[in-house]
Amino acid sequence: MSQLRVSLPPLAQLSPESELSCVWLDRQGQVTREERLRLSQLPKQPLVCFLHPADSLLASIDLPPLPASKTTAAVQCAAQALMLGDSSQMHIAHGPRDAAGQVRIAWLARQDQQQLFQLLQQQGLSVKGLYPAAYGLPVMAGGVGCRHDDHLLSRDSLDAAQVQPLIDDDWSLESGLPVNWIGAAAPEGVQSVLADNQRCAGPLPGWGLHNGVQSHGSEHRGWGRALGCCAVALAVWVIGLNLYAAREAGQGQQLKVQMSQRVKQAFPELPVILNPLQQARQQLAARKEGAADDPAQLFKRLVLQAGSGMPFMAGSVERLVFAEGTLQLTQLADARRVSGDKSWQDTLAQAGISASADDGGWTLRPSGDVSAATTDADADDSSGAEDE
Repeated sequence: MSQLRVSLPPLAQLSPESELSCVWLDRQGQVTREERLRLSQLPKQPLVCFLHPADSLLASIDLPPLPASKTTAAVQCAAQALMLGDSSQMHIAHGPRDAAGQVRIAWLARQDQQQLFQLLQQQGLSVKGLYPAAYGLPVMAGGVGCRHDDHLLSRDSLDAAQVQPLIDDDWSLESGLPVNWIGAAAPEGVQSVLADNQRCAGPLPGWGLHNGVQSHGSEHRGWGRALGCCAVALAVWVIGLNLYAAREAGQGQQLKVQMSQRVKQAFPELPVILNPLQQARQQLAARKEGAADDPAQLFKRLVLQAGSGMPFMAGSVERLVFAEGTLQLTQLADARRVSGDKSWQDTLAQAGISASADDGGWTLRPSGDVSAATTDADADDSSGAEDE
């Protein structure tokens, strides 16, 4: 896409109906088209704008070699002596320091700059660059000059340019002034005359008056992108944290159910399991202190364990006798003895109960009271199976 360059009228007179001188440049920097259009008629593409000479305030100052940050501060201080108004109300731009120690500076009232950009944005236009009028001239050996609305524009190099008001029409080029001229009314002494459309076709410097506004907008856009990335990262983190918490909560609930089942199995005398770990610790402590040796509690415990751990005894118990911490279950005469499967004995053992077979049935006691309960139970079971 070709580059569109426009020459602005004085900013105080600029409106959507203002006519602008426009030129289009190809990729090689050659003018391909020239036309005058109203601001409202400009195509919606990035613009390179050149200020009117009346708004192009330029100066040159001497500065010693300084770091970039200190050069900017030095330019700000030096510019105060060149301005009639408050320097804080001005947008100041500057170029690099050349071999002779010269730094070119330009400034524009911040209010005018903001109004210009607002007007262009209202027309749907974007600004690629904003430069003083003289920086539209070509760069040629010996310098280039032209006359524009009672101002003399001259350019000596990529960064060196001047804008001078003409007091009257009785003027001439003096020694050292540009030897190349743009326009038909060339004064005496010039070596070459260029077409009028070359007044905005020169190479652009690496600095301009657009940097302040564009940097400000870019800063806001940058912060917007940064805030958007932070919001996305936060959302991803929150979603991930919730998924992890849900998974952990599910595993915790599953573990709690398993613990409750094991505690209920080990301590069937507990009516409700609310805190499995704490209740198990309390029961173990009570047993260790002898609280579980209370006959009533021990009887209840043995009966409950027998009912839950020995389901085959249901309907076959003829008599039960509790004496000296043991519970003897006598089966009916025609009841069948259990043999082979000893998993129920392991279940009772986990609950701290040992079961041993006798002639009439089974004897249950706390596992700590009998050292060989399991061995006796196996022997009796085998003999009972042989009897049958």
